[in-house]
Amino acid sequence: MARISILDRFRPVGAPGPAGPSGVPAADDQGPVVELVPVFAALADDVEACVAIVEEARGEAERDLAQARKRAAAIISQARFDAVAARAMAASRVEREAAERDARVLDQARMEADAVEASALERIPGVVDKAVSALLDTRNTGSN
Repeated sequence: MARISILDRFRPVGAPGPAGPSGVPAADDQGPVVELVPVFAALADDVEACVAIVEEARGEAERDLAQARKRAAAIISQARFDAVAARAMAASRVEREAAERDARVLDQARMEADAVEASALERIPGVVDKAVSALLDTRNTGSN
């Protein structure tokens, strides 16, 4: 028995007389499932449209995620490349600074060596004179 509306579920109240229930289910064996069949049938197209929208959104999310992973991989690759280049530049700078520092130390050492040599060269005549005088004095004192 097809029902037109939920109101068909209840029997009309009897004729005037003693008080009774306002309505009783006409047929309990079919229950609310039969009443909801037309509602769900009417919603079937909307449910299918929602499923399609959800599937489309999942596909779009997967595509976006794949693109994001590609971009992240490219960023990481570029960062690794940049890190290698930065390390090479830093190593080059450190080597250049060390070479400049070594050159300054070497120049300072040369200047100090030149000063010691000049001082020594200035002292040679005096030392030679003293040595010769000492030899001559020992020779003169030894012969007397």
